[in-house]
Amino acid sequence: MDLLDWARGPLLALALAIFIGGVSWRLWHLWRLPQPEPAAPPRQPVAAPQLLRAALRRMLPRGGFHPSATLVTVNPYVFHIGLALVFFGYAPHIAFIQRLTGLHWPALPDAVMYLAAAATIVSLLLALLFRLSDAVLRRISSSDDYISWTLTLLPFLTGMAVVGEPSAALLAHGEPLYRTPLAIHLISLELLLVWFPFGKLMHTFLVLPNRMQLARFLARRGVRP
Repeated sequence: MDLLDWARGPLLALALAIFIGGVSWRLWHLWRLPQPEPAAPPRQPVAAPQLLRAALRRMLPRGGFHPSATLVTVNPYVFHIGLALVFFGYAPHIAFIQRLTGLHWPALPDAVMYLAAAATIVSLLLALLFRLSDAVLRRISSSDDYISWTLTLLPFLTGMAVVGEPSAALLAHGEPLYRTPLAIHLISLELLLVWFPFGKLMHTFLVLPNRMQLARFLARRGVRP
């Protein structure tokens, strides 16, 4: 049993158990938090569909910012779109998801994946540069920010090290040609899964509820969500 067998077997099972259990625990804990009774009736009652539309609408970039803020505004979109394309569009990743869940869908061309991966890596490096060069961001940053950044970057770097052939050729092989690099890539993903529920990466599951809660808070004060 080599490193890849461990990464594919016990380590992956442990990482998924921690990920699913940690995310479920945090969502359950937040759901159970007591809700304070409002001191006054809302000035502008809104239903859940309106709150959801408001949350989604606020995700779009707003006009009126100084031109110097354009890159800072666009960079998170580049990162999140690139991350989604690489994880859900690359053929070996789809095959990995199919082995775990049975779900599959058509893959995107390799050229799109390489471009998306490169853009995502550059976006992560820019995000670190912004954090280190801005006095305010540097002061409010915690170890959580740097750990989350590192564990998000590692799967991209280790994944690029595994890519030596087109995805069709990689999938055509019965067994991986690069067992140790692939094991390291999987372990980097498993580290990300283990950290996910306990750091700021949890915002993946909380961003919509948080924005909907903010829209409700503003509506109570008469602001159009």
